[in-house]
Amino acid sequence: MLDKLGLPGLLGLLVMLGGIVVVAVESLILAGGIALVIAGLGLVVFGLVKNLLASFGMGGMM
Repeated sequence: MLDKLGLPGLLGLLVMLGGIVVVAVESLILAGGIALVIAGLGLVVFGLVKNLLASFGMGGMM
């Protein structure tokens, strides 16, 4: 999975996780909520991309 992200994607993932850690130092409940929002956003983007590729006939089994 990490080879598909590339360097910018890996750095973005590290920055995002670092931000959650900074928030978690102050409030664990708030950090958990932020993590859930980010995970949900990722699932929405995955679904949109999968449906977009399927509409162009490129949507293999993911």
